[in-house]
Amino acid sequence: MFGDGPLRIGLVALAVGMFSAGIAVRWLYRRLVSGDLVLDIGTGRTMRRLGPMDAKIAAPRQLVFDVIAAPYLGSVPASLAGKIDVIERSDGMVLAAHRTPVQTGLVATTVETVRFDRPAAIHFRLLRGPVPHVVERFQLAEEGDGTRLHYEGELGVDLWALGRAWGGLVATRWERAVRDSMAEVTRIAELRAARGRTSRS
Repeated sequence: MFGDGPLRIGLVALAVGMFSAGIAVRWLYRRLVSGDLVLDIGTGRTMRRLGPMDAKIAAPRQLVFDVIAAPYLGSVPASLAGKIDVIERSDGMVLAAHRTPVQTGLVATTVETVRFDRPAAIHFRLLRGPVPHVVERFQLAEEGDGTRLHYEGELGVDLWALGRAWGGLVATRWERAVRDSMAEVTRIAELRAARGRTSRS
C-alpha cells in the first residue's frame, strides 16, 4: 500500500506539470497568432481552400480596384492606420504587414507580398504568419454596370492532424477578416460611385 505522503506528492507533481503545460500551450498560441513564431517545417503538410466568396458591387471595376489598392499604393487612410504598414514598394508589388485584433490584448500579424494586375486582379502571398502557407487572389470582372469581386485562396499547414486542427481555427478567422474587408470595399466603392453620379448630374 502507498502512504498518503507519496500519493500527495504525486498529485502535486501532476498538478504542477499540467499547469506548466497549460502555460506552454498559451505561450505557443500567442506567439503563433502574433507572428512572432513561424512553424514551417514542410512535414505532414495539408492544403485547404479559402473561400470562394463573391460580392456584387455597384461601382465601375477601375474604381473598385483603386479602393482595394489605395492603402498599398498611396497613403494609408486613417481608418486603416495601425492595421496596414507598407514596408517596401516596387513596380507592381508591395511588401506589407497586416495587423488584425483577435481578442483583447492579442493582435494577429502577417507579412505578405501584394501584387497588382490592374484592373483585373490583386494577389496576396503570405511570408510570415500563423501558418506556413497562404496564397489569395481577388479577381474583378465587369458585370452589367457594376463589378463582380471574387475571392479565393489556399492555406497550408504542417504536422498532419494537429496542423489541420490549427489550420481550421486560422481559416475561420482568416475568412471572417476577408468577408469584413470585402464588405468595407463594397461600402466605400459604392459610396464613391454614387458621389460621382451625383456630381455629374
